[in-house]
Amino acid sequence: MNNKRLIGCHVSTRGGFGRAAKRAWDMGARAFQYFPKNPRSLAWKDLDAIAAADCFRFCREKGMPSIAHTPYPVNIAAGDTRGNELYQVTVASLKNDLIIAEACGSVGIVVHFGHLKSNDPLQGYKNIIQCLNETLADWQGNAKILLENQAGQPGSMGIMLEELVNVRNLANEPKKIAFCLDTCHAYASATWIPGQTDRLMERGRELGYWEELAALHLNDSRYPSGSGKDRHARIGEGYIGKEAIVELISFPEFERKPLILETEPGTDGTHQDEIEYLYRSLEEE
Repeated sequence: MNNKRLIGCHVSTRGGFGRAAKRAWDMGARAFQYFPKNPRSLAWKDLDAIAAADCFRFCREKGMPSIAHTPYPVNIAAGDTRGNELYQVTVASLKNDLIIAEACGSVGIVVHFGHLKSNDPLQGYKNIIQCLNETLADWQGNAKILLENQAGQPGSMGIMLEELVNVRNLANEPKKIAFCLDTCHAYASATWIPGQTDRLMERGRELGYWEELAALHLNDSRYPSGSGKDRHARIGEGYIGKEAIVELISFPEFERKPLILETEPGTDGTHQDEIEYLYRSLEEE
């Protein structure tokens, strides 16, 4: 097994955070992602300290990193356009997720870049920076906010590496912010074009993006490049293809980083076969 590539998947927290970590390890994952609370709600969840400590101990013993994914309703670009109450609930939810991720020993919480329809093209970016600033103002933990790129078509927010880097640089607490690159999103937005991977890597180096990369979402795409559609496919079963994905994660920038599958499980209900498939493919390179 290629021990420099920490391939894993999203797992259920049924039975607690520690059980999620063990479930991931037992299927051959060497990293994992989880929802810290109900993925469809921003409601506060009290920390289960015992379950989180179990996760922390197990992951430290195995050397297995984890990341948390914030609930789907989070939209940090919206600001107070849908009401100040929802904005404050969003900030509180992000703080809640950071607390849980910290207790579990996770690298950070993945947050989608967000979207906003406005006559002012800069307002969405201003809202993102304000939300990040308010969320992180009094945060003293090690868990970071991991900004994720989006799949939107050219002209949409959050698809270019430059946008993510600039937002991080303009925030009050950039050291508390890192990045999570989604391969399906990068492909769907034509930010990454297989066969031109060197260009993506070089641009990321120029921007300092890879230095702040904390995790990778490892997904094939059901739709072609430039489609702007966020529809994941299992590795090798989409338009990106196994060869392009293996080429990408073979770059040293992805060593010892959580490489997380967000694809459909196999016939056994797990990602064991897909994880094994990727490790075999890496060894064949």
